[in-house]
Amino acid sequence: MYWDKPRLGRNDACWCGSGKKYKKCHAAFDVHMEELYEQGFLLPYHDTLKGPHDIEGIKRSAEINIGILDYVADHIGPGVTTEQIDQWVYDYTIEHGGTPADLGYEGYPKSVCTSINEVVCHGIPSKDDVLKEGDIVNVDCSTILDGYYSDSSRMFCIGEVSEERKKLVQVTREAMLKGLEQVKPWELLGNVGAAVKQHAETHGYSVVREFGGHGIGFDFHEDPFVSHVSEPNTGMVMVPGMVFTIEPMINAGTQEINMSHPNGWTVVTADGKDTAQWEVQVLVTEDGYELLSW
Repeated sequence: MYWDKPRLGRNDACWCGSGKKYKKCHAAFDVHMEELYEQGFLLPYHDTLKGPHDIEGIKRSAEINIGILDYVADHIGPGVTTEQIDQWVYDYTIEHGGTPADLGYEGYPKSVCTSINEVVCHGIPSKDDVLKEGDIVNVDCSTILDGYYSDSSRMFCIGEVSEERKKLVQVTREAMLKGLEQVKPWELLGNVGAAVKQHAETHGYSVVREFGGHGIGFDFHEDPFVSHVSEPNTGMVMVPGMVFTIEPMINAGTQEINMSHPNGWTVVTADGKDTAQWEVQVLVTEDGYELLSW
């Protein structure tokens, strides 16, 4: 059986924390989940689903995360070091009552990831990394507030960049949005990655396989893993209350990556060509989706 906890009575308070009676809230939802389970569909566990109180908590965290990236957008430019960006992120987060989720995560030494040009992800900020005219950089920011996690990233073009880099950044954003369009309640998660992959490959790009989106909210990384190269009509059922990220990493060259950097974190393209990433955090709702962080 899907439901592995003691059954609630119809007049009990619903498990989602809404304060409503179970019969008026998630009783029919749970019947549908049980039916899908019996049909063999992959489903999220109840304890990963977010109720109204949780969603409001995530939104408050996301306000900080969005504010940070807005601040970066207003101040980034040629001559800025990634160490400065890290300090902006730390200061803004602390001043607004949050905690940088990256800082200390599995030993990560900084408050944000800054990935320039051929760096796929997990670029570590440094005073030696000075942004110059023509660079593209991903700033990936995550915030904890009152125990709730938010996560999003944006690409920034530094000064005048080449048409090739502009196109890569734009197509990567479009691919992320194509995936977002596939977030629909009771549909399958594989549709998200299939849409991303199709759009990227149509433009001659490749999609990184080893990294993907993830569930988030109660913790930094939760189930499910969100592949950006999945097949349509596969994977977990997207049910209302799920919160996850869509964050494709798209390469100008081949899909292969190099994970052997001495710092143990930074990942680059194997062929040295450019790469780009955009990330949003999304809630599955009863009639579609709601963006939480971007």
